[in-house]
Amino acid sequence: MAEEGASGAVHLICLDASSGVPLFCRSSRGGAPSRQQLPFSVIGSLNGVHMFGQNLDVTLRSARTEDTAVVWKIFHDSVTLIVLSSEPGCSELRLERLLELVFGAMVLLVGLEELTRIRNVERLKKELRATYGLIDSLLGDAELAGDLTQCVDCIAPGDGPLLQEALAGFAEEVGSVFASLVVGGRVVVGTEGWWRLGAPEAVLLPWLVGTLPAQAARDYPVYLPHGSPTVPHRLLTLMLLPGLELCVLCGPQPPLSQLEPQVLERWWQPVLEPLRACLALASRAIPAGFSLHPDILGLLLLHLEQKRAFFTVDLGGEEGPSPRTRRRLLRSFYALVTATHFPPEAVSSEEKAEEQGCPTGVPRACYVVSGAAAKGPEGREDPGAGLRLVAIQAGPRRLLLLVSPQSPTHALRGLATRTLHALTPFL
Repeated sequence: MAEEGASGAVHLICLDASSGVPLFCRSSRGGAPSRQQLPFSVIGSLNGVHMFGQNLDVTLRSARTEDTAVVWKIFHDSVTLIVLSSEPGCSELRLERLLELVFGAMVLLVGLEELTRIRNVERLKKELRATYGLIDSLLGDAELAGDLTQCVDCIAPGDGPLLQEALAGFAEEVGSVFASLVVGGRVVVGTEGWWRLGAPEAVLLPWLVGTLPAQAARDYPVYLPHGSPTVPHRLLTLMLLPGLELCVLCGPQPPLSQLEPQVLERWWQPVLEPLRACLALASRAIPAGFSLHPDILGLLLLHLEQKRAFFTVDLGGEEGPSPRTRRRLLRSFYALVTATHFPPEAVSSEEKAEEQGCPTGVPRACYVVSGAAAKGPEGREDPGAGLRLVAIQAGPRRLLLLVSPQSPTHALRGLATRTLHALTPFL
């Protein structure tokens, strides 16, 4: 299929804002880490043009050529991040949010003080190596959407109340208010304290756990970019089943040795079958028994107040584009509607208008149809041709659907409305 071969590169450059010395460069091509690096002359030119603008009191935020988008951002007058992307349909919204999350990842693993008071550049370079795995995952083709939506990727377990009760009891016994179950970077259930975590740590912590090599237990030092950027906490992880991890965020206590097998068995052995059922939801996100219209190929459901989301293209249908293409189409559509039809300020103005009983012109739904006659370079049809993408906003919830070509356009809003209504109990 023509679309499967379509790929681009993403290059990330991190520099000391005062001296312009590169701290690291990371690259991704076709969704996978790449060793291809930008020439130093290109890095110097990109930083130089940004500094030239600064000297004239001009802030250069972004630029675009025929096939590449570039975004610059300085954090705390100390670190400059530059990202270049030649991926098809890449938006400035995606790149801006990527840079914010990359800096959050740097704070998460190194701490804000090290980044704002750079005393020894070579030592900082060595410390930043610990961030490479997480940053490479953010640059790559992940099955998650939190890097773009700024919402926590979740799954809806069939036995949620049972797992929630076990998690609350376990967290109370070990003396932490921050605990969660994570499968493949998605949160299954979390304590009230865990859900109160601010951005970006709420997105980054489960994402980090999903990128680390499998281990039975970990005691991992982390900073909280929003809640505690200069004082480290401990992230304890315990593998309950292969692929399913129990996460606890705490201070100096308890020691990892205190989480004895007897404690784990007392709380988690009675819910072993519900835990196993969660593993099957790692990519589907919603319960297997929950039926959706067969024309739906993928969905992204967000709760904008709770900052949680379901994102899946694993809905049983094997026809049509690949999962990777489905994810790309949904992500591109999200960037489009967020930047144009449903910006955050529009949502808040809609709520104010409704409170005052005034009509509002904020859109509630929109859709696009991909090019029906698109052909690949070898004359084969584009697998995304004719696909429908529809978005609907209702209160704090926003639903985006990827729908097969046979679904009539006049029925898209009704399909989205019924689907949102059916999914509302889960989020």
